[in-house]
Amino acid sequence: MTRAEFLRLMFAAGAGAAVAPRLLGAEAKTYDFRFTRLMYESGDWDVDQRMPSNVIDALIQYTTLRVDPQEQVLPLADPRMLNASFCYLAGHKLVEFNPEEKRNFERYVRNGGFVFVDDCNHDIDGLFAKSFEAQMAAIFGADALKKLPKKHPIYHSFFHFDDPPATGFELNGWGDDLVHDYLRGIEIDGRLGLLYSNKDYGCEWDYDWRNKRWLAEDNTKFAVNIVVYALTA
Repeated sequence: MTRAEFLRLMFAAGAGAAVAPRLLGAEAKTYDFRFTRLMYESGDWDVDQRMPSNVIDALIQYTTLRVDPQEQVLPLADPRMLNASFCYLAGHKLVEFNPEEKRNFERYVRNGGFVFVDDCNHDIDGLFAKSFEAQMAAIFGADALKKLPKKHPIYHSFFHFDDPPATGFELNGWGDDLVHDYLRGIEIDGRLGLLYSNKDYGCEWDYDWRNKRWLAEDNTKFAVNIVVYALTA
């Protein structure tokens, strides 16, 4: 896809400032986007196994990005993850990075990468949330994780949202029984390098992509926003 084609796509979708996709390493040669899941030694990283195919389907439906149809799984400690343009990390249990994982996570975020981290417990007092947030404080500082304002570009990067869409797990009282009206993130030089959710989007989007036709509204549209922001900001 050429820069001109991408600009036309962004304007047609009513997006905000349009720029060319930000591609890293060999990925740029074949695909505009590859879904990369990060494997880490602690906890349970292999959750919501149908979610990636659903996000991939949404990108194919709504954009002209060249999308790798297969999820890629890489250890966080593997230097190859530093070349990914988008990474996903999730779980329910303890997050305690080993030295190699910590080094790669910090290098990746500080050097222009984008990680979407999702708390599958939907629980601000749960083990995943507490341990992951402690890791971020140790790496980036105690105040690095901040609430995203509702005017943040990620809410308008493709589709338009007034705030982060609620999930069925929130509305049904799962986890902490709260509807979180915010997302948090870590910005590096004015750009969001880490998007952090306690809303459990992974479980919300963990269904066979062919069942999307039964939904009144496609709930993976916000995933498109996340990916477009990751590639273009």
